[in-house]
Amino acid sequence: MAKVLVSLSEVFVAENKKIKEELELLGADVRSIVTKKASLLDYVHDAEVIITGVEKIDRTIMDAAPNLKYISKFGTGVDSIDLEEAAKRKITVTNTPGQNASSVADLAFGLLLSISRNLAKSNEIVKNGGWKLLMGNDVEGKRLGIIGFGEIGKKVAKRATGFDMDIVAYGNYKDEETAEKLGVHFIDLDELLATSDYVVICTNLKESTYHLINKQKLALMKKSAYLINISRGDLIDESALIQCLKENHIKGAALDVFSQEPPNLELAQLENVICSSHIGGATDECSERIGETIIENIQNYIKKQPLTHVVV
Repeated sequence: MAKVLVSLSEVFVAENKKIKEELELLGADVRSIVTKKASLLDYVHDAEVIITGVEKIDRTIMDAAPNLKYISKFGTGVDSIDLEEAAKRKITVTNTPGQNASSVADLAFGLLLSISRNLAKSNEIVKNGGWKLLMGNDVEGKRLGIIGFGEIGKKVAKRATGFDMDIVAYGNYKDEETAEKLGVHFIDLDELLATSDYVVICTNLKESTYHLINKQKLALMKKSAYLINISRGDLIDESALIQCLKENHIKGAALDVFSQEPPNLELAQLENVICSSHIGGATDECSERIGETIIENIQNYIKKQPLTHVVV
């Protein structure tokens, strides 16, 4: 009987319960905990499979789980998992790519519109009994620069077509067919940053993209430009971004992710910044899609059938 540990945050309580029930029907021995309210180290000692959301699965966790054979990521980004160590120990890692793409793309555009029209600030003023006209910017006809043209980047581009935006993209992965359909042109990163009115970061975090947006790259951006990040906080050098925003070198930033979460308050409290709490994939529909993919893979694992979306 496979011993499965499910560690998801409390917002996914419904999916947590569903996964537990479905896997128990398959004959698995399932223990479910709430991320950050229970320590993984207290529960992993006999786990053969770990289903994890944002928890860091590193050498310490692996040492404490000598029977661990499979890590299933509830989401796409696997930067919280020590893949090199997992590979050394022959621990299989899978994720659920594309299942959160629509949800994250929706949020990206929500943040873009909110920062462009000062929605968060206007909401705060009215709720505090005030009434003030705040000027913003039109989106129609502006240039949108998308960093990373994977599933999320492509869905952001599709949404942008409805606003008649001029869309450009940068990334190692170039889906030329989709780009042509959506009217997207691939350009290099420096040109994208220098010419875009809105820059949305959709790429994965890895060693080569750590602090991809640094002081030098920020200096290329227009003073009228907005930066939106819905991917990973460490893609941006936050110290450089704070300085850039304080000096009004760019007009503003809309951030769903940060280097540390909760974030550095110096950044979060700047007047020209709006924030959300890493909610890109936090929709009922997205959670259900991810859960179904995970259940299917665990079922394959139990039946010793091939797994999908294998990372290592």
